[in-house]
Amino acid sequence: MNPGVATRPAWSPSAISDPVVDDDGTRHFELQARCSLTPRGARIFIGLLGATTFAVASAFALRGFWPVLPFAGLEVGLLIWAVRHSMRAGQTRETITISANCVEIAHYKVGSEWRAVFPRHWAKVKLHVPPTALHPSRLLIGSHGRAREVGRFLTEDERRGLAARLQQLVGNVNESPALQGNLDRGADLRAQRE
Repeated sequence: MNPGVATRPAWSPSAISDPVVDDDGTRHFELQARCSLTPRGARIFIGLLGATTFAVASAFALRGFWPVLPFAGLEVGLLIWAVRHSMRAGQTRETITISANCVEIAHYKVGSEWRAVFPRHWAKVKLHVPPTALHPSRLLIGSHGRAREVGRFLTEDERRGLAARLQQLVGNVNESPALQGNLDRGADLRAQRE
């Protein structure tokens, strides 16, 4: 390894992977929700917190305050539900494929899956900015009165960056930028990673 060459870390904090570029110029964007907690880590976390909660509740129950035990059980039960819900939400992923003819969006979530295909020539990428800073923006890809939201789990900066990249590849209505011309940038990205 050359000391002056920057390499990409094995784990990237971004939820958006670099687009995979096929030989014909087709781009594939993979979006994945962040979930740093592993199933083993979740079991350890719940076990430690549950043991601590029941130890404290048992100490109070031995002193005659027995109603503490049901509330401790309720607390641990709610913790298990919240961690399980968070782990399931962390498995959400989306794939955006931009080819010469169409834009395809595939959304995968535990228990559900949907796909949407839009003609690239008529597709439009739109970032709806909320009226207040307290709400997240919405990134929509649509055509002919239909639209799908993508990247709901991304941060604001990631959503804006993705919107700019998609807008560059999809173009405006009645405008389809050449994917082959952007192929060189994809090759440059692959060369940087290697």
